[in-house]
Amino acid sequence: MKKDFYEILGISKSASDAEIKKAYRKKALEFHPDKNPDNPAAEEQFKLAAEAYEVLSDPQKKAKYDQYGHQAFEGAGGFGGGHGGMNMDDIFSQFGDIFGGGFGGFGGGGGGPRRAKGSNMRIKVKLTLEEIANGVEKKVKVKRKVQAPGVSYKTCSTCNGQGQVMRVTNTILGRMQSASTCPSCGGSGQILDKKPNNADAQGMILEDETVSIKIPAGVVDGMQLKVSGKGNDAPGNSIPGDLIVAIEELEHEFLKREGENLHYDLYISFAEAVLGISKDIEAVNGKVRIKLEEGIQSGKILRLKGKGIPSINGYGSGDLLVHVNVWTPKTLTKEQKQFFENALNDDNFTPHPEKSDKSFFEKVKDMFS
Repeated sequence: MKKDFYEILGISKSASDAEIKKAYRKKALEFHPDKNPDNPAAEEQFKLAAEAYEVLSDPQKKAKYDQYGHQAFEGAGGFGGGHGGMNMDDIFSQFGDIFGGGFGGFGGGGGGPRRAKGSNMRIKVKLTLEEIANGVEKKVKVKRKVQAPGVSYKTCSTCNGQGQVMRVTNTILGRMQSASTCPSCGGSGQILDKKPNNADAQGMILEDETVSIKIPAGVVDGMQLKVSGKGNDAPGNSIPGDLIVAIEELEHEFLKREGENLHYDLYISFAEAVLGISKDIEAVNGKVRIKLEEGIQSGKILRLKGKGIPSINGYGSGDLLVHVNVWTPKTLTKEQKQFFENALNDDNFTPHPEKSDKSFFEKVKDMFS
């Protein structure tokens, strides 16, 4: 079981952005590979801290983590930036924000060349309620920027392949050193040397690729999943960006979703309500047959346990709530009208609600309890 991100950084859920950043900086300094050479345990803690910071420092990711936990970022080969999909280049790319840009690289005391990361791509995937309930693998076709065949790059002379330039400024507090992205190579450490005719100014071409996306059961409309390494390439010795997948839930013909619960409106005739009947109910995994007892009242709610949407955290499934509605005919034959006129004076047709017959407000309260 994965360790809680707040526990990894040693902070509470109410921690501010500044406290999150401070806690991460402390952990990163403590477990940095340069301070702990040949120590796999320290390297693992270093990666865990980076994973926790990547999620908790992003307001949208943090909100999803607080609501769904680790499950919100699993699947599709590393959704959500877990360190299973991160490498050291991903982690050190965070340090420009945390350590002001000049923090040491892995295993080299801060002198290793940087690898630029390509831009992310965003797509929208439409899912039916059945696909959301069961999980699905989708194959999507994307146009990615990749390095053209035959392209070559050379070391940038401005930054000597570092991807960043250092500046020293004299202040009243002394000499301050800062780092910024190299203006010549854009941070890749390399510039174009040989460009094929079909490539753009950076040596890139557009290429179609079919990407397989495994979407876990229980996702919600608007949730964003990440497929690592399936975004655009960048020039030179770079790593690809990511493919961001936005979930769009299609409206179901009969079922309405409310979190993990589903609602179904069942309409029956007056005769069916009086005599009782068996009915087939639409559910996300096929039809379900239910039996309505004799004399069932309009407005009654039947709860079918576990027939809703699975929890994305893996904590079981919601319920299917069947709302019984007795349909009143608008026109009657002469004989039918006579029957109901006679019933007006029949005590058996006079409402006699029992204590077990809950009011509308009680039913609504039960639905949300």
